[in-house]
Amino acid sequence: MVKKLRYSLEIKLLDLAVWLLPQVPRHVLMVLSRVLGTLAFWLDQRGRATALDNLRCAFGAQYTPVERWRIACGSYQIFARTFVDLFWSPQLTAGNWQKHFDIITDTASELKARKTGGVWVTPHYGNFELVSQVWGFRGFPFTVVAQDFKNPAITHLFKRLREQSGHTFISQENAMIKLIKALKRQGHAGLLTDLSIPPGRAAAAIQCYGMWTSVPTLHVELAKRLGLPIITGVCRPLPDGRYEARLCEALEPKPEDDTRELTQRIWNRFEEEIRKHPECWLWMYKQWRYRPVGEHGVPHPDYPFYSNFSEALVSMIPPELLGQKAAPATTHAVG
Repeated sequence: MVKKLRYSLEIKLLDLAVWLLPQVPRHVLMVLSRVLGTLAFWLDQRGRATALDNLRCAFGAQYTPVERWRIACGSYQIFARTFVDLFWSPQLTAGNWQKHFDIITDTASELKARKTGGVWVTPHYGNFELVSQVWGFRGFPFTVVAQDFKNPAITHLFKRLREQSGHTFISQENAMIKLIKALKRQGHAGLLTDLSIPPGRAAAAIQCYGMWTSVPTLHVELAKRLGLPIITGVCRPLPDGRYEARLCEALEPKPEDDTRELTQRIWNRFEEEIRKHPECWLWMYKQWRYRPVGEHGVPHPDYPFYSNFSEALVSMIPPELLGQKAAPATTHAVG
């Protein structure tokens, strides 16, 4: 009974947001996003601690503690803007999206993808929700795997919002088979690649800011198996309420290419973008759940406090790379 009441209240509040926010002027939405993000930063003690320690380990002395706080707070503000804009997104149409986005694209990559289909990838950077809709309006309908909410009504609401430009969102059950079927029909898959997952067959060990982590390889495996391009891109929020969506690189992997090396190459491109605008990434997420150094349950100074030693991760790292650390970050101004 209590659960039913809570679920009913949740969906009523979200329905109110979906009705109200499209009627609010953009400049007011931007202020609202900053306020909500700042509140979340101060109230979410656990997430704030994760973000600050992630920044400490990733950048070392490049940023002062005050700058880390500013970047972490900015990350919360941009994440809040992402979901405020998702509720506002019914205002976005095939006829008006150009007013809200600058597109920097590669014509050859787009033409290739239109002919063959493609695997489109991005990290949790900037507005990864809204840019997906724009690619749909531009003629690239994605099949996307999404995790269901505990409240089925919320799952339905988010699915409706995310599919407005022609995408198809599917559950995780039999997701691989559904993605392959869609891609074989010259379709397109949209995937977020910067998840921290348990080391295993579906993962690869890569270096992220010089620290080893375990990430999905689904995007690489699909492209290799089906002979499709991997198209990388990011979407950066602009101060005036608009966005810059940019394709970074298109790769055409061969079946014999090394999956781990390709996964690393794709991440390196994203890391380059994040270093320019670190506040755009999801620093409050536990990006380094597993580490190859230290003992079980004992924090290691080179990794965030929440990371745990994993023998499985150690076994996935090429012996010649184990113990190596990536080159220090190049200094960039905090955006």
